[in-house]
Amino acid sequence: MNLSYWELKNWFTNVDYTVVGSGIVGLHTALRLRERFPQSKILVLEKGMLPEGASTKNAGFACFGSLSEIIDDLKSHSEEEVIQLIQKRWQGLQLLRKNLGDQAIDFKPYGGYELFLKEDESTYNECLQKMPFINDILKPLFKTEVFEKNVDRFGFGNIQEYTIFNPFEAQIDTGNMMQALLKEVHAQNILILNNQTVNGFHDGPNGVEISVNDYGFTTQKLLFATNGFAGELTKHAVKPARAQVLITEPIPNLDIKGTFHLDKGYYYFRNIGDRILFGGGRNLDFEGETTTEFGQTQRIQNKLEELLSTVILPNQEYTIAHRWSGIMGLGSHKKPIVEQLSENVYCGVRLGGMGVAIGSLIGQELADLV
Repeated sequence: MNLSYWELKNWFTNVDYTVVGSGIVGLHTALRLRERFPQSKILVLEKGMLPEGASTKNAGFACFGSLSEIIDDLKSHSEEEVIQLIQKRWQGLQLLRKNLGDQAIDFKPYGGYELFLKEDESTYNECLQKMPFINDILKPLFKTEVFEKNVDRFGFGNIQEYTIFNPFEAQIDTGNMMQALLKEVHAQNILILNNQTVNGFHDGPNGVEISVNDYGFTTQKLLFATNGFAGELTKHAVKPARAQVLITEPIPNLDIKGTFHLDKGYYYFRNIGDRILFGGGRNLDFEGETTTEFGQTQRIQNKLEELLSTVILPNQEYTIAHRWSGIMGLGSHKKPIVEQLSENVYCGVRLGGMGVAIGSLIGQELADLV
């Protein structure tokens, strides 16, 4: 690597902490380290031109789980585990708002809705039946009932009579949030290097030797915040999960406001001004979407367009403006992994598609392991 004396001295010498990943978790980790160690040298390495995983590619939902998702989680997790998960997500959202401010992230408390397709009678009935129980177990945390029945007022098509409303959900502007975080990191004299792929590392007696692109350097501590890309380097059971998304051109007189969940959260949509952002469909091809490759597939895009036409915008004309995808990190358990891997290496990964909600908190917990 053709590095000068100046480059080696200023960027790669006497590095105290190296954070891998400049998404929500990585940047909160770096900020917390700065708070704890004001004189330290902190370096953030990012594989992409922008944060590579889901931090700048998500839908901007400030949510902690739809009713059907919570009921579903109770089938594979204990009641205590599910309550702890929701509590963490809720605390994380409050921390994000406190750290950056509602104006900076364009926080809009429109509330969230869950819709049920006409043919999904069983999930619909189960949710209506179990809603009082879920409200009861969440009451100590929210001090009031979280979920309530609402008649659809948006003119959706092919859905059950009632939607489930959650007043605690909100929208944020994902781009604004990440820009605000990046500004804060730069203001705290934390170095960020983009287009840096970590190929390997070795935890030795003098710190951690890191191999990046075609050069190497030593850091005292190494912290991984790579979520969906974590499996390879941290050897953890984190599966990548691609999420495909599309957005329409502005739609005149669009009356839809809020965040919306469909089919146990496998589909989700919201308004961004007069546009509709719509994503999901991973459940159509779990195997194919367990990938770190970005891109779209015909099968999922066709389904998104079908639901857009028949459910979200029936009898309305629209044009699709743009499509993209992001990579989440999932596992057999929804609890994030925040742990020490060796003497000087740590990780905070597997956010389960809830990065906006818990990213700030996981970053803080990761930095506090040091």
